[in-house]
Amino acid sequence: MKYALVALSVSAVVYSGLCLLLYLKQRTLLYYPTPETRTDAAERVRIESGGETLNVWRTSPGKPRAILYFGGNGENVALRVPVLGEMFPDHTAYFIHYRGYGGSTGSPSEDGLFLDAVNVYDDVRTRHGSIAVIGRSLGSGVAVHLASRRAVEKLVLVTPFDSIERVAQDAMRFLPVKLLLKDKYRSVDLAPAIEVPTLVLVAEDDEVIPRRSTDRLIAAFDASRVTISIVPATSHNTIGEHPIYLSRLSEFINSTGRSR
Repeated sequence: MKYALVALSVSAVVYSGLCLLLYLKQRTLLYYPTPETRTDAAERVRIESGGETLNVWRTSPGKPRAILYFGGNGENVALRVPVLGEMFPDHTAYFIHYRGYGGSTGSPSEDGLFLDAVNVYDDVRTRHGSIAVIGRSLGSGVAVHLASRRAVEKLVLVTPFDSIERVAQDAMRFLPVKLLLKDKYRSVDLAPAIEVPTLVLVAEDDEVIPRRSTDRLIAAFDASRVTISIVPATSHNTIGEHPIYLSRLSEFINSTGRSR
């Protein structure tokens, strides 16, 4: 009995330590800020948001329509500029470095990224008649939030999830993730209210976001507004280079009506 009590006590201490570690270090596990880099394919603009200064790359300035691109949790969006910046000839494209990323000031958090998305939208909207939004991985959560708060022309979600909370809980079933997590990105709660044409691009072999998570998000949307495209033989990190991904994205954004 004595040894059993000791083992139980040790287990409780270890478990509590794991919970404390997750609580204290969770944002370093979720966000992987990229260093500042330059690109010759775009011009840099700076947008103020909540006391922070965001680094944003802009291509084809002066077009009547705009695109906002929100990347993944470890994505350097400057690297997307040479390809995506050329795909939308009738749009000015904005590639946003999150706070703490790519020379933007501050530190990332759910509230901070949501605030920045709205402020970037409001700034860009003063120069453009309409705005489409693309969000990849973590950026899908930012994009869904923005589409639930502001009028967007179209919405593209690349390798999206229903919520970070659910993904994390499924991966760590032995920990009380829902109680410990600060940044939950519950896109599934916002999806039913989104009424714009939406394209969901799914990596066939996504090893980061379980397919069931993406499917739960899709099911939350009005089915009449969602187009789903599965990009074959791609993973979470390779989907962005696949020709089918690029063609579906171009077709959807550049079409005057809803793309299927």
